Amino acid sequence: MTTLIVIDQAPYGSWSGREALDMAFSLAAFDHPAAMLFTGPGVNWLRKGQQPDGVGQKSAEKNLSAAPLFGIEALIADEHACQQYGLSESAMLPGIELASNIQNVLSSHTHVVFAG
Repeated sequence: MTTLIVIDQAPYGSWSGREALDMAFSLAAFDHPAAMLFTGPGVNWLRKGQQPDGVGQKSAEKNLSAAPLFGIEALIADEHACQQYGLSESAMLPGIELASNIQNVLSSHTHVVFAG
């Protein structure tokens, strides 16, 4: 019974993605299997070298790099959205799975929660 948390919002400017990230970490902390899917502008969460000091928020990059330590099973990126936002694999955080068929990703999880 895995829960998939879907983030489809950019990493800064809204708290919905942060709340979704907290939800995923909380699920994993209580041994509830969780994975995260980034799609649309949400793929920008996966970009290396983020510098959010100008908007006064913590780096999403640092939070996501800790996801495996918290027990998040997978960080998945929508391949089409990555292409749309010019995000290459070399510009992404390590350990990201690319998915070309999002419908298959959604249907392979018991519960799906959308952040936005």
